[in-house]
Amino acid sequence: MHLQSSAASRQLPVFVFPHSITFYLDDQSTHKQILTLYNPYDFPVKFRVLSTATEKYVVFDSVGTIRSKYCIDIVIRHTALTPMNCTVDKFEIKMYEYPTNKLIGIRQVKARVMSGVPEPLERVNSEADIFQQLPNTGKNQKSYSLVPNKTVQQETNYVAVLVGVICIIGLLLPSEGEPSNRIPDYLHLSINIRLILSFVLGMVTIICLRL
Repeated sequence: MHLQSSAASRQLPVFVFPHSITFYLDDQSTHKQILTLYNPYDFPVKFRVLSTATEKYVVFDSVGTIRSKYCIDIVIRHTALTPMNCTVDKFEIKMYEYPTNKLIGIRQVKARVMSGVPEPLERVNSEADIFQQLPNTGKNQKSYSLVPNKTVQQETNYVAVLVGVICIIGLLLPSEGEPSNRIPDYLHLSINIRLILSFVLGMVTIICLRL
């Protein structure tokens, strides 16, 4: 494919969130972290997660493929949380062209181990910078589409149109105190209600233009 050949000829950005992760010794909820890898490109990519300290971490699905316009979550668990391991390690995410395995992008993510519980802490310098292969622990990758669901868009359109029609009908009704032989008094709208309908109609118009 031309797109893949073009992508392989240059380095592409690797999109990952968050940009760094922190494990706190006294907060168990932080002992497992999630990295989300994104593929906004028009072609599938392969990835591989490396680490400077493979003996400290369990990475679920450190190797895999991301479909075009999809993202996946990678779970990272620290298995050696001790005061002696309050250091900074690094993960390196390499992205490859599919299916040629040609390297097309690299991104590093720092992993800090801190004592105590989450709070603003000083940055620690990392000394380890030799990346090693992480074991692939399973095939439980979950991917998520980056493209909005068309059914959701259609439902949103229908709701917006219905609300807009209701607002227009309301604005066509006579104002409170205005004489009318055809429309009952309880359908005469006050100025406040008419202002609300006008505001809602304006918002619906903006939503329809953006969809």
